[in-house]
Amino acid sequence: MAWRIDENVVRGEIDNREKGVVHGKLWLMGVAEPVKIQLTGNAHRDLAGCLIKFRNTKTPLPMRTDATFAPEQRGRIGDLTASRKVRVFDVPNHEAFTMIDRGEKPPEHLANCLYLEWFSDRNGRVVIESTDYELEIFAPEWRLTKEEDEQRARDAAAGLSGFMQQLTDAIETHQRGQKDPEEKWDEHDYEKFLKESDARTDKYMELLEKYGDSDEAEEKIAEEMDWSRELTPEEAAEESRRIEEMNAACEAALDEPLPPPDPAREGIDWIRTEDGDIAHPLQHRCFESAMKIWHQCKDLGLSKAEDDDLAQFIFEFQTTAVKLGGALDGFAEGHGPHEGAFTVAALKRALDHLHKSQAGLEAVAKKPGKNRQRDADGTLLPEALIAEARKELHEIRAGVLKLMQEFRDCQ
Repeated sequence: MAWRIDENVVRGEIDNREKGVVHGKLWLMGVAEPVKIQLTGNAHRDLAGCLIKFRNTKTPLPMRTDATFAPEQRGRIGDLTASRKVRVFDVPNHEAFTMIDRGEKPPEHLANCLYLEWFSDRNGRVVIESTDYELEIFAPEWRLTKEEDEQRARDAAAGLSGFMQQLTDAIETHQRGQKDPEEKWDEHDYEKFLKESDARTDKYMELLEKYGDSDEAEEKIAEEMDWSRELTPEEAAEESRRIEEMNAACEAALDEPLPPPDPAREGIDWIRTEDGDIAHPLQHRCFESAMKIWHQCKDLGLSKAEDDDLAQFIFEFQTTAVKLGGALDGFAEGHGPHEGAFTVAALKRALDHLHKSQAGLEAVAKKPGKNRQRDADGTLLPEALIAEARKELHEIRAGVLKLMQEFRDCQ
């Protein structure tokens, strides 16, 4: 995925006064030395030939301490403009999203944003996009001709195409070695399939972020994703048949409500939550534990943005619950997939996130508190909370491993 670092920027300067070259410096929160930028290409016509200085008017967030962002950014420029129009909410984001959830339209206005994109030899696509910067733009020392501007657009498109090719290569890497869909798959085949799905999702999300969701954007995205390839008559007929079958199956499913889960499996495959929903016991435990600890951290005045390892611990704990839902919701509701190998592969994905959460927790456990009066134990998190979280993660991990073995035994 692209590096989006606009919230980490303290200030910066970008210089395109030498034709065909964009260089500059970025001061990032938490990084001792400024990042040096040396790129080939030109800015859009509004900034071509200019020196641009900018400053973040909001409090920057620190770069992650484990971030592998190269101190020297070399590569080619993508799009560089201060004239991109974006919609900005007139109320805080959390209020705007609450209004959207209620079906209301939050007040907003169009604003110019600084959009700085480049394709780094070390870090791939990097994007800075913000309406919160104070800009100082110096008079241009030269102007792009029409022909040069057209070449600039082609160069930017070529940079994006190269980046997208890397994502396509990742898809093809996971495609290689997969079995024929008609053959019986094992958990390793499903793992490859799920990794391919992740790679496709990454590519789609990058395209959606780049182009937006207009009709024109949909065409560009479809072309990049190879959805717009013209089908042969045989392929078109088969696709039409499959769509008709899927539509018929969906209509039948809507007309016939799902049967309730097996009462004999209550407490084993399913439970009913306080909200009346059906959930798998292990998934529900993981979700409730993750949310409880997140709220405990908030009550202590700690946010995920305050510490990288704390962010990893909480985020990966919450993600584990989501992945367990994807693997086990069907069984809880009484219509799980018949392929145990697929469920094992899906549980492995959840386990990977759980291990990352454990690593984050152990890193947090070694850190001193930032407020000695607040942190009675002298640690970032109270020792009792650390012990509780460690026990929960350990027992959830044991539950996942037990389920994986049960599904393997059923194959």
